[in-house]
Amino acid sequence: MWSKKKTDTKKPGDSDPTNLQTNQPSKPASAFLEGATRMNKDVMRPAEETAGRAPSRLGSSLHLKGEISGNEDLDIDGTVEGLVHIDEWKLTVGTTAKLTADIIAGEVTVYGSVKGNVRGKGKVEIKKDGSVNGDLTTAQIIIEDGAYFKGSIEIEKSAEKEGGKNVLSRKASASATPVADTGPRSI
Repeated sequence: MWSKKKTDTKKPGDSDPTNLQTNQPSKPASAFLEGATRMNKDVMRPAEETAGRAPSRLGSSLHLKGEISGNEDLDIDGTVEGLVHIDEWKLTVGTTAKLTADIIAGEVTVYGSVKGNVRGKGKVEIKKDGSVNGDLTTAQIIIEDGAYFKGSIEIEKSAEKEGGKNVLSRKASASATPVADTGPRSI
């Protein structure tokens, strides 16, 4: 009499959570974290992979006193006093840039103003409205018509072309007058 058996009465639409099955395996918490890490991989990217990235930029309203060094391309549009050292990478001195600095880079392109010595391991290029007042050391120099240059130029043969011999150089000096020519020239 007191032992009535409870019957299993389910309403339509109810489901038993213990028997729930899906076609997709459940994602552990680590998969969520892995997705979050995937978004921030640029922070820890090796230097070799930065070649395909956009260059870093120092904007026109910024003024920096000191040393800039790094392992990626750099565009400067502001004012820099000191040293810019980006060894094997490309430096672009923008039209609004004013550098009172020595420069060491793989390749240097000048659209603005540079007062200081420039060492471009690959090439140095002074564009039409660019100006450089200082000594240049490079393997290749391009000075466009209308550019201003005052200083000396030391052309270095690259060590790869020399095949392990001592690095030879030629010296040339330029006067403090704008370059007048029919177009870009390369030495």
